[in-house]
Amino acid sequence: MAPSRRRHSRLSSTAPSISFWQGRRARPSRGRLASIALAAATIVGGAVVAAYALTPFPAQQAHASGEASPAPAPVMAPLKPAPAELQAKLASLAAEFGEPVGIAVSHVGEGWGATVAGDMSFPQQSVSKLWVALATLDAIDRGQISLQTPLMMSPADRSVFNQPLAHNIGETGYWTNVSALIRHAIVNSDNSANDRLIRQIGIERVNKVLDAKGIEGIQLGADERHLQALIAGFQWRPEYGEPALFEQARGRIPREMREAAAQRYIADPADGATPVAIVQALAALKRGELLSPTSTAYLLDTLTDVRTGPRRLKGGLPPGWTAAHKTGTGQDFAGSSIGINDVGLLTAPDGETYAVAVLIPRTRRPNPERLALMQAVSAAVVETWRMETGA
Repeated sequence: MAPSRRRHSRLSSTAPSISFWQGRRARPSRGRLASIALAAATIVGGAVVAAYALTPFPAQQAHASGEASPAPAPVMAPLKPAPAELQAKLASLAAEFGEPVGIAVSHVGEGWGATVAGDMSFPQQSVSKLWVALATLDAIDRGQISLQTPLMMSPADRSVFNQPLAHNIGETGYWTNVSALIRHAIVNSDNSANDRLIRQIGIERVNKVLDAKGIEGIQLGADERHLQALIAGFQWRPEYGEPALFEQARGRIPREMREAAAQRYIADPADGATPVAIVQALAALKRGELLSPTSTAYLLDTLTDVRTGPRRLKGGLPPGWTAAHKTGTGQDFAGSSIGINDVGLLTAPDGETYAVAVLIPRTRRPNPERLALMQAVSAAVVETWRMETGA
């Protein structure tokens, strides 16, 4: 017999007023993404990188399931009021952290949500790899490509920072396939794998897929290598695929110019997303509203296998809970870290699932305090489940 649900009071999911937010940050339209993403590339001279063209897919056999993508669903329907205790707890955690943070928690089945700065746009960093994978799987569902489609990674496909797959690239390149690229991009947060997928499908396609599926408040304006150069205040060049050369180029940027570039990015991130949009998209994914059943299961399984951030949201879960999540970790600069994030689906032992997003745009807090915040959000979700189910 299913446990009875505890009755409780509800509060609106509207973000509470917090002193460190000075008004609502405007979000750009997708049509302006290319210019926004690359505008800072001219800080240290050089030509602006061209906007990405939509790369046509080669003719490929349809996904083995033969399933078509479902019709666009009302992904962005307003969240219902959340349990009052959870809303108050999230607001308290954000206030105690003392720096800007966006938080959203939504019950996948019931559609309620609790948020802090939920409609503000935050840097995603590698969280955006989730939407690249989503767009790629949508193309698979449409028969435009397959998981087994072979793709070549050439020396020009080297990216920045974490890119273990790029170590396989020799003078003649490295052959892999779409499935391996998705898994490396999600499980290991490999930037070279993600950027190769983007080269295959195009930035424009990712944003069009988000639009077609009714997902508002999430955008992608550049691949990882162009984005990371932009954040540091200079223009990407292919030779920067060699890590030492990227670090040398970044080291030549004057401190004040790096700071100005970082501030512009945080104020208007080319990869911006709102916490509410992220949890609504995750909930829709879990409900099977975004992809075919086969592709939905594939993406959820891949997110469950993620190796990064084991002490972020996952660190606050007791035994019996599972997490399908994606982390984001930006650059360290001037004693701060830019874009420290974790988003995902937290599932209780009884199958109840909660979509969660914690986004920290810039922090000077030591790593244990960042982890403690994310773990406390997960613990608050667990406590809400216990109160709701009587477990």
